[in-house]
Amino acid sequence: MNTLSSLSNLRHCVAALTRSSQTFVLRTALPEDVSAILFSIKSFAAAMLAYYIALRIGLARPSWSIVTVYIVSQTSVGASLSRGVYRLAGTTIGAAATVAIVPNFVNSPVLCSIALSAWIAFCLYFSLIDRTPRAYAFVLAGYTASLIGFPALSDPGAIFDTAIVRVQEVSIGILCATLIHRYVAPKRITGLFNKKMSGMMSDARHSVAAALRGTPHQDSGAWRLATTLQLLQGMGTHLPYDFANSLTRRRHRKMIHDRLARLVLVTAELTDHIGYLNAGGKNVPESLRILLEDVRNSLDGEDELPRRQSYPNLISRSHGLKTDLTASALRIDDRIYANLTRHLSEALEILHECNQLLRPEMREYPVAQSDEKPATETAKGYIFHRDHMMAARSTFGAFLTIVTGCLVWIYSAWPDGATAVSVLGVCCTLFSSFDTPAPHIMKYILGSFYGVLISLVYSFALLPQVSDFPVLVAVLAPVFIFAGSLQARPPTTFLAMGITLTLPILCDLGSAYQGDFAASLNTSVALFNATGFSVITMSLLQTVQAQAAIRRLLTLSRRDARRKALRPAADETLWINLMADRTALLLTRLPGAAGSLNHAPFGILQSLRTGHVLNQLHRLHKQAADETRVSLQGLFSLMARYLENKNQTDTSLNIAVQKHIGDLMKLALSAADERAVALAGLLIDLRFALGLPEGGRNDDY
Repeated sequence: MNTLSSLSNLRHCVAALTRSSQTFVLRTALPEDVSAILFSIKSFAAAMLAYYIALRIGLARPSWSIVTVYIVSQTSVGASLSRGVYRLAGTTIGAAATVAIVPNFVNSPVLCSIALSAWIAFCLYFSLIDRTPRAYAFVLAGYTASLIGFPALSDPGAIFDTAIVRVQEVSIGILCATLIHRYVAPKRITGLFNKKMSGMMSDARHSVAAALRGTPHQDSGAWRLATTLQLLQGMGTHLPYDFANSLTRRRHRKMIHDRLARLVLVTAELTDHIGYLNAGGKNVPESLRILLEDVRNSLDGEDELPRRQSYPNLISRSHGLKTDLTASALRIDDRIYANLTRHLSEALEILHECNQLLRPEMREYPVAQSDEKPATETAKGYIFHRDHMMAARSTFGAFLTIVTGCLVWIYSAWPDGATAVSVLGVCCTLFSSFDTPAPHIMKYILGSFYGVLISLVYSFALLPQVSDFPVLVAVLAPVFIFAGSLQARPPTTFLAMGITLTLPILCDLGSAYQGDFAASLNTSVALFNATGFSVITMSLLQTVQAQAAIRRLLTLSRRDARRKALRPAADETLWINLMADRTALLLTRLPGAAGSLNHAPFGILQSLRTGHVLNQLHRLHKQAADETRVSLQGLFSLMARYLENKNQTDTSLNIAVQKHIGDLMKLALSAADERAVALAGLLIDLRFALGLPEGGRNDDY
């Protein structure tokens, strides 16, 4: 009886847990599902509206209006509108380029194919260099030429009319998508942006607190700020199209970025200084311990208003303690403690200023009466890493791929070769931005396979029974709404696009039913031949392994740090922001790299810190005394050689760098003026950045 009772209780407990888990899954998944379905319904409505308008005005290929809607549509108002603007601009430019190229090479199909391939490669290069959502305009300029130009080789006299009609079809699709997503249950990107910005500020605060607790570099979370900054930059590009933005706010976002990019560097300095302080055997002043504890408690607190009100007091205490420690410094340890308070006050100032800059955009935050106004210096904003060599490599691979496809088509006299090459050009322009494009193309191929099967069912079983437009809409609705909901989810976006882009074209949705099984089959064969060929060639010519991409980022960062040893940067903020972008690029590639590259973020952070210190030392070099100036010049030469030695295998060079820093530190400690204090602090930072033993010991100097 007891056993039965126990089993019954266990069964009830399991049932209760099952219900709870189901409720949790529904609560977390349902909002995403509802949002995806709503997006899909709006996209389908826009597609049908565009299709109806294209039919009414008698355009030759109204199905392209449907395709445009699904390419343009994004889950937010701002992203949809900006993507539409970029697509319209790119389509117009691409159509104009095609009209200029095809008639001039009409008597030489090979030369015409090479010219079109060169134009596609040209557009692809600039799309890879731009690295912003604006790059979509270059992508469209390239693949519009591919879609219009190659089929036009069989009928070059109609190229102008084809280009004009294509621009009209695309314009109608863009207009309908923009209107529907703008006015029907609009989902603005501003709210999501503000939420991400708030989360980033919380991460910034916790990363400083983690550094003050002695958390190692890899666990502090400071590096993740770079990834969030990159995400917010991409979202911020769409904000001007969201009808909820202003120039003042844009400037504030740039200023916030400048400060948080610098916070990545400052947090690294704090981490090393705290690690030295906690190493043991240190006579740490009690006033410093109390200050560090108060700062940690403030940063860890969840109540926003008291924390914001505490920043001015903590900053003032940090400055005061730095002055006291510097004035009474007798040992190198004292200088390290003073240097710690310098970085601590800077971190607090950054957090405090960011809070002030966020106030106009994050109105839910309470505003304290004692808040100071944010600084008003010129903001730089996000700086993109642009690798011209890698972009040229990918572009050349795409050019070879398309030209090879054209030669196969021309010399084999394949009737549907123009369709295949057009699709090949689209694949090269759409997927070349990925380091490894093949997996994404495979998703698109799988979606296209489903799209072909569905289109055959529609073309030869369902559409012949349709007699009017409302019935056609009802028949198309199930598959388009399902595919559109998949397109709203990033993991299945390319799979869904294979369906939504293939179905309208293969069904040949025109003013009248024109089912042709042979034509549909030939087009399908051309589609899969082109996408399959693109997988092979792009894997051979355009794939960049994660390890290789990471090593190149590390090499370029070390090279640029070496340049700082030879000459100072004109604008240090630009350098820091560039390195923040490289850090984000490195972190996104790290999961696909081998475990031996887990140290890579520390390597790029080391280059950032080293370059920053060398740039500051160049400024002191201009005002230093003769002996110090000569010694600094020697340090710059040594550091250039040190940074050129990629694997740091030259032990004698390492020892020479340590000794030279030690000699310079002795000169700095022998004086008490402001420049000497600044020099000592920068030399300490340089030792920590280079990872030299303990960052500095009394017996080294």
